[in-house]
Parts: sequence; structure tokens; C-alpha cells
Amino acid sequence: MLALALTLLVGFALFVALGMDPLRGLTLFFYEPLKSERALAELSIKACPLLLIGLGLSLCFRANVWNIGAEGQLILGALGATGVALRATPSSSPWFFVGVLLAGAFAGAAWAAVTALLRDRFNASEILVSLMLVYVAEQLLSYVVHGPWKDPNGYNFPQTINFLSAARVPRLLEGSRANYGVPLTVVMAALFWLLMHRTHVGYRLEVGGLSPRAARYAGFSSRSALWTPLLLSGATAGLAGALEVAGPVGQLTTQVPVGYGFAAIIVAFVGRLSPLGVTLSSVLLSMFYLGGELSQSRLGLPKSITGVLQGLLLFSLLSCDTLIHHRVRVVGWRRSSAEAP
Repeated sequence: MLALALTLLVGFALFVALGMDPLRGLTLFFYEPLKSERALAELSIKACPLLLIGLGLSLCFRANVWNIGAEGQLILGALGATGVALRATPSSSPWFFVGVLLAGAFAGAAWAAVTALLRDRFNASEILVSLMLVYVAEQLLSYVVHGPWKDPNGYNFPQTINFLSAARVPRLLEGSRANYGVPLTVVMAALFWLLMHRTHVGYRLEVGGLSPRAARYAGFSSRSALWTPLLLSGATAGLAGALEVAGPVGQLTTQVPVGYGFAAIIVAFVGRLSPLGVTLSSVLLSMFYLGGELSQSRLGLPKSITGVLQGLLLFSLLSCDTLIHHRVRVVGWRRSSAEAP
């Protein structure tokens, strides 16, 4: 709460420095996304991928596995989901979208498995490998939307055809963009809470993260502590990508990756690597996304204002952590007796 208050204070000063009305600017970020049913529906659409990816990253970070490439796993999830969605026909079952989501989760887990394999077999840094694979995933996305999956009637835009209704996630209410991904994400948060706090697997992963030597002494598998969180993290990121293309977007484009995989790192740490905390922080970060879009259209601010506020929140949190865990003391200089006149 103190970190959020500091973010608001610095944001207030930032709007003043930009010559904007600070109260109006902060209202766009913290009131407009909550003021109506339509706004709440948009908020849920933004929060779902952040929450899903944040849950997987929280599990990784608890196990001391630093998966920084969730953005690439989201892209592969979108690719896997699209590969299945394009096979839908007008006679497909209304439950066809379930296969689309499962394909996305599997593709994301498979992409994370590349990082796990290189770390397991060659002791490669999972930070560098997972991050570099993001750029590989972006090139794969560019290839398919400019090549084999390009819509022939899309006026040469890099995009696929619009998915058929059977391949899209059904909406919760008519006239609302919120879909069944919202309750699915809430269920996933509950399952991750059970995994982390009520299962032996979660206990092993947490012990391995806190003290690898103690985990080895207890007989816990170091390979399991690597593969399990990475595969689950990749699956949740892939599911987030599938929900994006099969939900509000309805097709695969080069604009699908919007930085959710990197923003979810902030979500995980602001949420204290806890499913409940990650749920709340994902809502907060999604408000930043919506506020950034509104500030572009109404105040003429650049899109980067969203990233600025996200960074301010993270730095405020790190600063608060430092002052909580360490006491600041002012130590004066004293002359020794030998130096005294």
C-alpha cells in the first residue's frame, strides 16, 4: 500500500511536470476503469492474461527458477491456438474452443521446455535462454502471418482470417466483451493457491527455492524443481495467448504480443508471489493499461506512460522492501583519541 501511495505521489508530480491536470490524469487510471459494467468487462479482459502469466511466474520465482521469457511462451500459445482454430468448420462442435485453449497451453509449455532442457543438460542460464527465445517466437509469428496463414482477403495486412464462432471463447453476457476466460482464470488462481500452499509438490518447490542444499539433503529432485515450474509457467502463458486470439482479438496478428509477459513479472513481485496478491496486482496493472489507453485518446500522452507508471510501482515496491528489511542509520565521523588536540 505504501508503494502504491508513492506511485500515486510521483504520478501526480509527473502530470504536473507535463502540464496536465493531475487529478484528471489519475482519474483516468484509477476511476474510469471501474465506473461502469463496460469498463469492468474491459478490465477483466486485460487482467486475465496478466493473472495467468503472473501465477506461473510466481511459481517459478518461488522455486528460484528465473523465467523471463513468458512473452515468447504467450506468442507460442497464440500460434498453437491459431493452428487448431483455423481447422474449425461451420459444423464444428460448440466446444471446439476447448481444444483451441488446450493447444495454446501445450504450445506454451513446449516452448518453456526448450529452456528447461538447455538448463538441465547444459546448465545454460534460463534467464538468457528464455529471454532470447522471445525474439525467436516473434520471428515465427511474423513468418506465419506474412506467409502460410496470411488472410488472402485481408488487403495485404499481416493477419489471419477471423476465427469461426466455434473456435472463439463464448462471451459471458450479450453486449459484453468479457468471456469465459474470466471464470477460468479465477479457477486457475484457486488451483495455484492449492498447489503452492496445500500440496507436497508446492512445498518441495518452495524449499528448493529457499535453500537448494537443504532440498538436496531432504532428497528432493532438483530436476523436478526445474521442469515443473517452467512447464506450468509456460502452460499458463500459452493459455493466456490462446485466450487473447480466441477471445477479444478473434484472429492472429502481429499486434497480439503487447508486453503482458514482461508486465507479469511486475505483477508477480507486487503480488508477493502469492496467488491472492497476484490476483489483486493483476487488476491494478490492468488499470494502468486502460488508463494509458485513455490518456492517449483524451490527453494526447504517449503510450509509454503505462510503462512509466508500471516501472514506478516496481521501483517504489523495491524501495519499500529495502527500508523494511534494513534500518537506515546516520553515522557521524568521530576522531580517535590520538587525533584529538
